[in-house]
This record gives sequence, structure tokens and C-alpha cells, in this order.
Amino acid sequence: MMIRMFRLTCVWLAAAIALPAQTNSTGPLRVGIVGLVHGHAGGFLGGGALVPAGAALHRPDIQVVGIAEPQRALFDRYAKRLGLDNNLYFSSLDEMITRAHPQAVLVFTNTFDHTAVVKEAAKRGAHVLMEKPLAVSYHDALEMQDAARAGHIHVLVDYETTWYASNKAANDLLQGGALGEPRKFVAHDGHDGPFHMQPEFVQWLSDPKLNGAGALFDFGCYGADLATWMMKGQAPVSVTAITKHLQPERYPKVDDEADVLVNYPSAVAIIQGSWSWPFSIKDLEVYGKTGYAKTIAGKQLSVRREGEKAAQTVDAKPLESPYDDPLHYLRAVLDGKIKDEGDMSSLDTNIVATEILDAARQSAQSGKTVRLPLPR
Repeated sequence: MMIRMFRLTCVWLAAAIALPAQTNSTGPLRVGIVGLVHGHAGGFLGGGALVPAGAALHRPDIQVVGIAEPQRALFDRYAKRLGLDNNLYFSSLDEMITRAHPQAVLVFTNTFDHTAVVKEAAKRGAHVLMEKPLAVSYHDALEMQDAARAGHIHVLVDYETTWYASNKAANDLLQGGALGEPRKFVAHDGHDGPFHMQPEFVQWLSDPKLNGAGALFDFGCYGADLATWMMKGQAPVSVTAITKHLQPERYPKVDDEADVLVNYPSAVAIIQGSWSWPFSIKDLEVYGKTGYAKTIAGKQLSVRREGEKAAQTVDAKPLESPYDDPLHYLRAVLDGKIKDEGDMSSLDTNIVATEILDAARQSAQSGKTVRLPLPR
């Protein structure tokens, strides 16, 4: 384990040495959109929970300089709904970077294409913020890490749960010692399935090559990310998982139910991801040696500490900028105001999270526990 942690520390140090100079720009951050097949693209551009400060197209802190999407009809559909200028359209990432010169690209492709996007962006010096999860495999995650180092770029991963004040409050209690040493994490993330979403989104979500799996990768990634963050980047020693096809008529090629047991030397994480639940659920239970914290959606949590007779429901302190919003966070990282190492969005955290997901997939397929580290 000490060797493992030393390797991760070296990753962080190497990344820090390789990072580009601070941008120190005062105007809006120039960003390009890569892909529109991810269902979160509409909420991001048009405003919603994923962009708390408002629609990305109308924010003063960023300027969308181009949208690279090979399917012109898909761009036209978004253009009609959101009033996009046709001059924003580019058929490829290479064309967009060459002509529009974004400082960073925001990625809404299928997960399989993340690797190619990072490699191309790294060659051109453009930073990357992508929708979760990082990769379809541990191998792909390491390829992105190599490309980011070579290109001296930041690669960040956006999770909805990163912007939940309740998760930060729970972690603050844990790291502050209020709950004792970590013993167990239980992550519930899922909904009734993507079958009713945009057809281009469902098409790749239900493709094991493009998504990595089904609910295992789509929703299991939240728990893998949160557990890795709360365990301060520590990699587990083994992973055991089962997956189910409860709705084979809807998802014949991928799982729609996943349960993952992540084994650490002195703690466990239980990750539940589902496309078969009656309602949308995203919560986290954190158990320490002397207390627990259970998040309630994004703004509250139930807490019980040693010596207390019952749990109390408390409001989480609102998140403060730049930790309140993916674009605030991106800009602060690029300007050198904060360091991303060890954060929920950071590349190092998400490489470990991807290793967990890859091991879970292997375990579910083989019916056996998979020991880590996985081979490169």
C-alpha cells in the first residue's frame, strides 16, 4: 500500500511540475464545446442544475467560441432551440481549435471518445473539462494522464454531486475528526433509466463500448469518485461486484443494476448504481468509528456523533466560489488560484475511480473478486 500511495504522490508531483503557466486573464474564458450527444449538453448550454450560475451561453465569465459536432443535424436542432449562431459550428475538434482558439474545451461526447479528445486537445494546449466519468477503462484513463502530462494541460471531470453542499459538509466532518476514522461509505446513485432521454444519448449509453457498461459506469462513477475523494486518493486493495439485467428489453447489451464492494485496508465502500429505481436518488452515507453523516439530496445531512442520543438534520453551509460551480472551478484552476490535486474533479482522483469501475466490470463478468492495482 505504501508503494501504491508513493506512486500516486509521484503522479501529483509530476503533474504539478508539468502544468502550464497561469493564464492571469481578466476577460471571459474562451471555451469550445466538443460534442452534443451527451444529454447534459442541453442543460449546460441552456442553464439548469449543472450550471448553477446560469446558462453557459449567457454567462459573463465565459465565451463559447465554437461547437464541434460531426452531426450537423444535431447542431441545427440545438441551434434552433437555443438560438445558436451558425458561425459557432465546426465539424471537428481540430477545425474548432485551429480557427476559434479556445483556452479550454468542454466535452459532451460519449465516454469512449474522451481519450481521443484529450489527446488532440493536449497537442494543441487546450485544457479539458469533461462530463463524468473519465474513461471506459483504466487503460484509457492512463493514456489521458500521459497525454495531459505531455501537453501540460489540466484535465477535469464534472460530476453533479461535486456541487452538492451536503457532500462537502460530510467530508468536512470526516476530515475534521468529528466522525472518527472512516469505516464505511454507502453511495446510492440512480434513477428509472435513460430510456426516455434524447435518442442520441440513449444510443451510446446502452452501448458497452461507448459507455464502458450501463448503470455501473453511468451511476457507479459517482460513488467511486466520492469514496476516492474522501479516502484522500487511497486506492483499494480489491473490488467485488455484481450486475443485473432487470430490463433486458430496454438494455439488452448493458447492465441496469450494479452493486460494488470496494475493499480498503481499514474501510469499505458500497456503491449502488441503478437504472431500475422508481425515483432519482443521489445520496451518500459516511460512517466513521464514532459517528455518521448521511446526506439528504444536495443541501442537508443527518448527523450523529459520539455521545449523542439521536441524529440531527442540519443544513449544509452553501458552497463558496470557486468551489460552487464547474466553470468557476475551471477558471480558478487555470488561473492558478487553486490546485485541483485530490479534488473530486481532478485527474488523479478520477484515475483511481476509473480503476475501481474497471475492476468492478471485470469482477461482475468473472464472478470473482479482482485485486488491485490493475495492470497498465
